[in-house]
Amino acid sequence: MNIKYDARVDAAYIQLADEILSGGVDHTYLCDTTEIDAMINLDFDADGRLLGIEIMDASRVLPVEVLRQ
Repeated sequence: MNIKYDARVDAAYIQLADEILSGGVDHTYLCDTTEIDAMINLDFDADGRLLGIEIMDASRVLPVEVLRQ
């Protein structure tokens, strides 16, 4: 697992797969975020395996310690 944070756009990506090749994401599921103050997208491969989690407005919902990694 690898966590990347881009402060310029306040987005974090939690990569669960060892590597994600170009074109490796088959589909992205947009989560219902009516109860939280962020946008969350789940990236899946063609076999339905979860590859990564993208969190927009990450500083609102992730601990500072996570963003510093």
